[in-house]
Amino acid sequence: MSKAWKPAKPTVELRPSRIRREPVREEKKIAPPRSREFEIWIGVTGIALFAVVIAMVTVGFSIITGHGGNDAPPPPHAEQFLRCGIGDGSDCVVDGDTIRINDATVNIAGIEAPRVVGAGCDEEAQRGGAAVEKLLELLNSGKITTAGNVTEADGQVRTKVLVNGADVGTAMINAGAAREYGSDPNWCSK
Repeated sequence: MSKAWKPAKPTVELRPSRIRREPVREEKKIAPPRSREFEIWIGVTGIALFAVVIAMVTVGFSIITGHGGNDAPPPPHAEQFLRCGIGDGSDCVVDGDTIRINDATVNIAGIEAPRVVGAGCDEEAQRGGAAVEKLLELLNSGKITTAGNVTEADGQVRTKVLVNGADVGTAMINAGAAREYGSDPNWCSK
């Protein structure tokens, strides 16, 4: 068993301090009440910041998902077409079956048109000029889209061009300004 502890020296009794101690009293500072205008301003600022954050998230998400792949159709085209060499636009008509869109040459699928440059005779050059005018009329009549590539019978890859959803090649053939691709290439009278 253990023995009870007995200190060797008697404990010292402390006397009261000579420093007067009183509890520290802190005064509570009361903030002046906010005005109604200030509260409205804070609310409007908060809503505006929230809207900016939502807009940034939306734009960021659309940038991430907007470039999804090559399967998406290109956007409709709305620029005015001119003859190539006239004006400084990137969209122009080279001849009755060839155009340039955004500085890329596009051969229209399904048709052959008379040549303007390199024509075999004056009759072909005249018909080629008429084909260019008809193609300009068609292309400037609505929204232009491309609907994919078509490989012709001779292996040449051409692009299907649509105006307001209608095939430009079919319209050119129906107007007599072009022939079906692979038909008689001779536009001169025999």
